[in-house]
Amino acid sequence: MPVFLVGSLIRFDRDQYTWKSDSSQMLRTGLLRWGSNLFHVGILFLFFGHLVGLLAPHAFYAHFMEASVKQRIAIYAGGVAGVLCFVGLSMLIYRRIFDERIRYTSHKTDLAILLILWVQLVVGLITLPLSWAHSDGSVMLILADWAQRILTLRAVDSAALAGLPWPYLFHVVFGMTIFLLFPFSRLVHVWSGFASVGYLFRPYQVVRSRRLGVPGRTPSNRQKSI
Repeated sequence: MPVFLVGSLIRFDRDQYTWKSDSSQMLRTGLLRWGSNLFHVGILFLFFGHLVGLLAPHAFYAHFMEASVKQRIAIYAGGVAGVLCFVGLSMLIYRRIFDERIRYTSHKTDLAILLILWVQLVVGLITLPLSWAHSDGSVMLILADWAQRILTLRAVDSAALAGLPWPYLFHVVFGMTIFLLFPFSRLVHVWSGFASVGYLFRPYQVVRSRRLGVPGRTPSNRQKSI
């Protein structure tokens, strides 16, 4: 987590011109429209689903929802979002590899990050049948306890994690690896998506006409015209 947060801050401070997603839309649209939309819809749903599902304390929802019910909701919703994300991400990877024009203008890290996300997504989908087999919510509680301990910098229960099937452990380790690579890859542009919420509260810009002798439409002029 320190690398994820401090590394992002240092990159913003020192290398702002590299803070971008390096879009290839101008080279060729093709699969980009469908692939990008499906991928971003799916990944955003999965991100916030994991965020709420893992970090919400059990005592918070235990009064109105059992852990087993919450886990089944996560399986259904995560399965749909995961399939959408898988289709979109596969289209983006196919485009990066087999479109010669885009492949020559892509950085090696661009394709590497896409492949890492693809592997993480596939392993996450593999865990869905396993979660259904343990639909009592016990596995979800173990993973939620692990995530909350990581966030609050407490020691994790390694014995409980060791008893989980390998797809869960792989998914956990690979997920933390993605956070570690985040500040050094194109993934850092995700911060800009959250920062764009600030535009909703930014004051309006005053636009003045470039034509000679025509005053700009300032608030005072609008009041006079009324």
